[in-house]
Amino acid sequence: MPSINLPKHYNYIGAFLSLSCNLSCSYCINHLVGLDQRRKHLSGAEWVEGLNRIQTEGPLPISLQGGEPSIHKGFIEILNGLRKDLNVDLLTNLQFDPHKFMDLVDPERFKRDLPYPSIRVSYHPETMDLAETVNKVKILHDNGYSIGLFTVAHPDALEYIPAAEQACEENGILFKTKEFLGEHNGKLHGTYHYEGSVFSKEVKTVNCKTSELLISPEGHIYRCHHDLYNKITPVGHILDPKFQIDDIFRECTYFGKCNPCDVKRKNNRFQNFGHCSVEIQDIE
Repeated sequence: MPSINLPKHYNYIGAFLSLSCNLSCSYCINHLVGLDQRRKHLSGAEWVEGLNRIQTEGPLPISLQGGEPSIHKGFIEILNGLRKDLNVDLLTNLQFDPHKFMDLVDPERFKRDLPYPSIRVSYHPETMDLAETVNKVKILHDNGYSIGLFTVAHPDALEYIPAAEQACEENGILFKTKEFLGEHNGKLHGTYHYEGSVFSKEVKTVNCKTSELLISPEGHIYRCHHDLYNKITPVGHILDPKFQIDDIFRECTYFGKCNPCDVKRKNNRFQNFGHCSVEIQDIE
């Protein structure tokens, strides 16, 4: 099929292999719409065919994510079937056996020139054992995989962070916290680029342009996380041979109910802070 050429300013490619998960964390941002949506899934072969169309400039990786991407039946097939020149990242809770993973996937699959780990393991204290998680990460780390441990700085999880940080330091593993995005006990948490964009009672019509290629489990392409999670107005399909990216502003009638992932201030792929996934105009 024809290649899909990404605009130079694109900063992220997210392939949501599944929105289901083998854990259930109370603060999961996906609970804003619910994880059990009974969505269809592309097969492993279909994901490979679709993702192999992507052409990027520079070290822009395809991030396999979810939900939990490793529960997709074609997970290994996808990892090993992607073109070798494509950079691949993995966002996972690492509930799988690292030894079996090493037997099936070469660490070279995750080599690329960016200042953060390719495999980013999420540690959730309420559903995961710290010692077991650190041990799994260390096994992969010591065998040449680019990997680090990350945790959400949720107010209820703050007491567990020092122990996780110490365990990672003792084992030579990168550890970082991620900002909690959402409401807790009536307080809004997170650093957002656009005031009034999230959890607002007032909804406005604006014009919005993305810097991300977001692909749903069904293969639909959406302009933002809000639309992907809610299955609203896909702009194309990864297996449509006619699909190409229109790098344009699109009208949106949901400003005020934006997904926090779309409007938060964060690091770009070069770890420069201040990036926002979307550019929004005509906010009145």
